[in-house]
Amino acid sequence: MKSRENSGNGNEIMSQIVKEWDGLCAGRLSRFTRIPAVVLIYTVGLVGSYWLAYQLRFDFGQLMTDADRHLFWKPAYWLIPLKLAFLLLIGQFAGLLSYFSVPDLRRLFSGLLGASMVAGVIWWQTDGSAAPPRSVILADFLLSFLFISAIRLFCRLSRERYFHPRSSSEARSLRVGIIGAGYAGATLARELDVKKHLGLVCVAFFDDNPQKWGSSVHGIPVVGAPEELQEGILKLDKVIIAMPSANGRRMREIVGLLQRSKISFETVPTLDQLATGKVKVSQLRPVEIEDLLGRDPVLLETENIRSILRGQVVLVTGAGGSIGSELCRQIASFAPTKLLLVEQSEVQMFLIEQELISLGCGHLIVPLVADISDLPRMQKIFETYQPQVLFHAAAHKHVPMMEAQPGEAIKNNSLATAQLGRLAVEFCVDRFVMISTDKAINPTNVMGATKRLAEIYLQSLYAHQGGRTKFMAVRFGNVLGSSGSVIPTFHKQIAAGGPIKVTHPEVTRYFMTIPEAVGLVLQSAAQGHGGEIFVLDMGKPIKILDLARQMIELHGLKPNEDIEIEFIGLRPGEKLFEELSHHSEDFLVTPHPKIMRFVSPPARLSVVNDQLMQLTLEINHLEADQLKMLLKKTVPEYQPFIRPENIVRSLPNPKNEFVASA
Repeated sequence: MKSRENSGNGNEIMSQIVKEWDGLCAGRLSRFTRIPAVVLIYTVGLVGSYWLAYQLRFDFGQLMTDADRHLFWKPAYWLIPLKLAFLLLIGQFAGLLSYFSVPDLRRLFSGLLGASMVAGVIWWQTDGSAAPPRSVILADFLLSFLFISAIRLFCRLSRERYFHPRSSSEARSLRVGIIGAGYAGATLARELDVKKHLGLVCVAFFDDNPQKWGSSVHGIPVVGAPEELQEGILKLDKVIIAMPSANGRRMREIVGLLQRSKISFETVPTLDQLATGKVKVSQLRPVEIEDLLGRDPVLLETENIRSILRGQVVLVTGAGGSIGSELCRQIASFAPTKLLLVEQSEVQMFLIEQELISLGCGHLIVPLVADISDLPRMQKIFETYQPQVLFHAAAHKHVPMMEAQPGEAIKNNSLATAQLGRLAVEFCVDRFVMISTDKAINPTNVMGATKRLAEIYLQSLYAHQGGRTKFMAVRFGNVLGSSGSVIPTFHKQIAAGGPIKVTHPEVTRYFMTIPEAVGLVLQSAAQGHGGEIFVLDMGKPIKILDLARQMIELHGLKPNEDIEIEFIGLRPGEKLFEELSHHSEDFLVTPHPKIMRFVSPPARLSVVNDQLMQLTLEINHLEADQLKMLLKKTVPEYQPFIRPENIVRSLPNPKNEFVASA
């Protein structure tokens, strides 16, 4: 009976020891318990390494005299505390034992090396009378580094292998192949091995590089090219594409291969997402259309951008929109003094405000609910905060909607921009960057024409005010995933069972990712001198029909079988294709390969002001088609869409006045 009780007590003691060790490794002990425990563990390791260094020096005591034995203890009283002090200075007691990586290894090496160098100086100053022999100092340094590294590594392995939460999914782990045996693939394989609760076991790598074939990564073989998957020899349950920097063409080939092989697949986050540190490589997601379009990574000259934003008061209009919110995220990383968020929608304002607070930028931001066309409100904002850099992203951008309501587009896109420009000059803003659009080039719709009018006005204002405020505009095409763009619309149509509605089989558009577009906007702002229009390199135009087909296939469906594609015809104001520049604009190179610079002779400000005044007076009195014709007087290259029955009523009379509607 007693033996059973003793056995039970022994099991309880072992269970408690394991529990305490688990708490120490995983950081679940309180600071007041953990730090003394870490100090004790390190002290034992340091004493052990010091003792072993002496034993090695004197052949485990056989060559040691009484004087040597006395010298063993005397330096130990200051050498061990010295090492502990250095470890404290490099933060080894604050870090959790089980989180041990290469940076920790470097810090540990430098801390112990510093303590050993101090010991060497003491040996030199005292001719060896107050310090261990030089060989002992060297051996002790190496052994201390190995001992403590081994302790940290053991804690890490204990946490990862034995104390990690497990689930029933481990019993039914899926066999996984990883395409990409580079850094992302290797990191993913390591995380899958550690996080067994994910239920994924990597059994093979596939890579395009023939030099990697036949080798192994973390003990996992690199079988060959991804095309080997078609043979189905390994009988994989899932494939993970770990090629965050792959181009769109290769991604399309691999996705097509996997679809034909009928293997489920996912991918790792994009290179931009991984670079921010917000996501880990093991946070898998479905392959999206953005991955197949494939854009080359954009390299930014961050020091140039930092030079115009650091320590400045920066104002962003339309801060809650797709472009405006990404501008806020990226600008916040360049340490402005204040970041003023101007947004008319309080819902959108709340979302970006909370996101920036969660990113640790709460002390920088000033959320300001305001309508940019409200002159007294905007004047008060400029007076109070004195912005030095202004990014103007607020705009009405929906093409068909603005065709039906041109007056609203003129108010918001043209008149409000002109008003902001005048305020920028009045309050000595250094840089004013307007987000424009490729639809402003030879426009056929109201949205593009009103943006072009805003460009014309800012160029004229820049020339008139002598360059005190550097006005510039940045044009680019559609951004992937923005509100109202074609991709979210197609997603909804596929989810509803179709049909996908495409305007025309030959219609093409340029596409960019939102982070890419905003990064290049900031780069343009940094290199602009004023009066320019920058156009971003948007790659090759993409057929909307091809986009629709690829999206259907990504959902595991077949175009025109599972999901119909319906052609509805071009809507009012839409083109088959977009252009990059107007014939009157001169092209100039820039230091950045993905940014083009266009300049043109500015119009006289007095003339443009008169045209804006006429629009202001007539905006609430003319019908839509009449407003379009009036807008054409200001933007000569504008080719408005006017319904045939309204053409006569929209034509100007000989006195250049518009015929009033009946």
